[in-house]
Amino acid sequence: MIRSIKMPKLFGSIALFAALAIGIIGCSSNSTEGNGQESGTPTSPPAVSNDYNVTIDTKFGQVNITEQPKRIVALGWGDAETALSLGVEPIGASDWLAFGGDGVGPWLTGAYKTSPTILGTMELDYEQIAALKPDLILDVKSSGDETRYKRLSEIATTIGVPASGDSYMTSAEDQVRMIAKALGKEQEGEALLKEVDTAFEKAAKENPEFADKTIVVAAYSSEGFGAYVKGDARIDFMTRLGFKTKDAVEQLAEGNFYINVSDEQLELLDADITVVMPIWVDPSEVTNNKLYQKIPSVADGRSIILDADTSNAFSTGTIPSLLWTIDNLTPKIKALAVAGE
Repeated sequence: MIRSIKMPKLFGSIALFAALAIGIIGCSSNSTEGNGQESGTPTSPPAVSNDYNVTIDTKFGQVNITEQPKRIVALGWGDAETALSLGVEPIGASDWLAFGGDGVGPWLTGAYKTSPTILGTMELDYEQIAALKPDLILDVKSSGDETRYKRLSEIATTIGVPASGDSYMTSAEDQVRMIAKALGKEQEGEALLKEVDTAFEKAAKENPEFADKTIVVAAYSSEGFGAYVKGDARIDFMTRLGFKTKDAVEQLAEGNFYINVSDEQLELLDADITVVMPIWVDPSEVTNNKLYQKIPSVADGRSIILDADTSNAFSTGTIPSLLWTIDNLTPKIKALAVAGE
């Protein structure tokens, strides 16, 4: 049996926003204060401008910002990393993947001068957020829940999801452009998008063997196997490298970004290359699975099980994590592509 889903069930720790699909399934209402330690290169909001006036289109209408934001709280998936990549430090941030510390992956180690207050993810302590006295809240890659948006807007000006961004489906491009505009960093935002475009173009050009090969990006959790489809950032990553998705998988999407795959249908995971993300399970649970071992691409050595850092970078989908993933995952994928020729 195969079924399409919009939101997988919870797995992982209380601080983990599940990385199974696009990470819609975890929550953390427990929060800890930042430790105030300094590290990395100092960053700060841009200087205040007397004529600051920007308007941003969101699902909830246009949001107008008339003063340069200085105290930013970043709550959406990857919103804090996006602000940091633009040179602005949030004073509060959500740690969706339970990185700990400053709540960012190894690709942004040392990015904060002053550690942020780590906040909840899907379940928020609104009083704690209000206590930070933010003048701008970023919830750009989020659920698109109207009640959440209204409660945050009562605290400070809030940039919610774009019109098409419900259920954490905000694209990297929209996330960068919306946050960059809100922070008065539009030029820097376009430079970041150009940087990642160039990196993808370079990787695709240097690896012509990727062109037209099929790839399946799968996940394995306590719920079993599943596969991502077009519209998910992980599939977008692979298609930008030149790979094609598998028609048999795409046909089951029914407008979703992820399908569950039963043990009886694991042949769906067979492709020229199969990539598997273990989600809060030991990788041995995948490698020791007798049915998984029988998948042709696995038996032929054309599969890879991602390590924790790569899985997290792959799932985060911010510009810094995308650049890190291009550098670190592409050579491993190339080895599989060459082996399959």
